[in-house]
Amino acid sequence: MKNRLKQKLQSGQPALGLWITIANPDVSEALSTLPYDWFLFDLEHSSLNEQSAQVLMQAMRGDDVTPLIRVAWNDQVLIKRALDIGAHGVIVPMVNNRQDAEKAVQACKYPPVGFRGCGPKRPWVYDPDYIETADDEVLVIVQIETEEAIDNIDEILSVDGVDAYFVGPFDLSVSMGFRGKQDDPRFQAALDRLFEAGKRHKAAPGMWNGAGKPVRDRIQEGWQMIAIGLDLFLLIGGAKEVLEKIRE
Repeated sequence: MKNRLKQKLQSGQPALGLWITIANPDVSEALSTLPYDWFLFDLEHSSLNEQSAQVLMQAMRGDDVTPLIRVAWNDQVLIKRALDIGAHGVIVPMVNNRQDAEKAVQACKYPPVGFRGCGPKRPWVYDPDYIETADDEVLVIVQIETEEAIDNIDEILSVDGVDAYFVGPFDLSVSMGFRGKQDDPRFQAALDRLFEAGKRHKAAPGMWNGAGKPVRDRIQEGWQMIAIGLDLFLLIGGAKEVLEKIRE
């Protein structure tokens, strides 16, 4: 197994991705012809399940776009099943402390490092070396979305095996009392604190669509793993733009 996204993040480069929530392979197939670095198949906040996510991954064209899955919870069974259907990494929600981070890492690693069960059904079909390489290549991404996680960010990112962290700005803003408002200086200060922790622990920082700033500004600051949109919202936005041009 070779994880292009992991190699890119380790080299310090930015990597742009899309959130996939529409359970139709036409969507993942068509979008994978564009030069994105990664797709995130969302099993937490969408109707996708493991079966539909596998079909969407199978429809992707080529190997340039790395498939990831956000599992519904920090659960070893959910993580195991996500990896066994072919995800190259997982985003684990609501990681709030060192114990949560350790649990996520161990679910992604085979013994003796972790406790992932051995049965990679789909990867075995196309990668005979999967078991030997998976521990090094699978991306473990913890999601930071509470004030508790901010307070514990150093202990979370100090866990061996955490490759990256992804800021969930909506949940984080709600946790901080801002109810989705992301331009508050206190919220931006929290993001700065998270970014500095990532530098200390050499973990790749990620976030959703700039979190109150333009994506280009975030890339210049050094944020790497940035989701620039959701398939459904991009569909609506494109249709709206066409309609507005016709009515000008």
